[in-house]
Amino acid sequence: MDKKKYGREYYMEKLERFRLLDDDFMTEVFRDNIPAVELLLRIVLGKDDIKVSSCETQRVMSGRGYRAIRMDVHAKDSTGRESDIEIQREDRGAGAKRARIHSAILDSSMLMAGEDFDKVADSYVIFITEHDIYGDGRAIRTYTRRCDQDPNEQFGDGNYVIYVNGAYKNDEEPIGRLMHDFRCVSAVDMYYPELAEKVRNLKETEGGQDRMSKIMEDMRKEAAEEAAKEAKLEQAKETAYELYDMGLAAEKIARAVKYNLVTVQQWFAERPSVAK
Repeated sequence: MDKKKYGREYYMEKLERFRLLDDDFMTEVFRDNIPAVELLLRIVLGKDDIKVSSCETQRVMSGRGYRAIRMDVHAKDSTGRESDIEIQREDRGAGAKRARIHSAILDSSMLMAGEDFDKVADSYVIFITEHDIYGDGRAIRTYTRRCDQDPNEQFGDGNYVIYVNGAYKNDEEPIGRLMHDFRCVSAVDMYYPELAEKVRNLKETEGGQDRMSKIMEDMRKEAAEEAAKEAKLEQAKETAYELYDMGLAAEKIARAVKYNLVTVQQWFAERPSVAK
């Protein structure tokens, strides 16, 4: 590793630029920070009486053996309502299909086998996007199920998907002040102490700086490992294609590239130039 490039000074420069709109920093600010989660949910949901009973960051959940999701912040309030709060800087990452999967997995985790469906509490999937992805200037857009034949009739299943516009600017409104704080790089410029205190701790104390430096270093190593795995996979695919074109049987190719036969056959099936 290049110690000069990836030393403390490098990470401190990155830390100075972090905002709550950076998901890894946001999850650290919200980690075990029930007052901050309560603040966000009260403002976004417009419910001043919300009392958060538990919150967890970077929680991994899956639909019983199928694709897993990693929630930036998962929270449960005193009434049993559950919320999944996601930071999304890339517009395409906050699509309706992703929201559907997050909602489904969040809902499926609420009931144990044999429990009555009526025990399912309300659920909220909240995307805070860096940009105004709908381009209409609104701070919040809330989606629920309705009847096609009568749009005024709510389905009433308690499932909500909410998009919060991180670019919204109106410091006279709570949501505007909240989004202002999400864009801030310095705690001194923030409105809400529930957020500013943790931001200050992570950015300005030695303990917080050490923690963030370790997190960033771990992220860098993980990214490097993933890139190496991807490069190895692509090289194996190219070798497999070359051997296939030379007439070698799939079983022998699998042994040569050290991947199982099913995987290698799938590569061939997905290769446009190879006959199915």
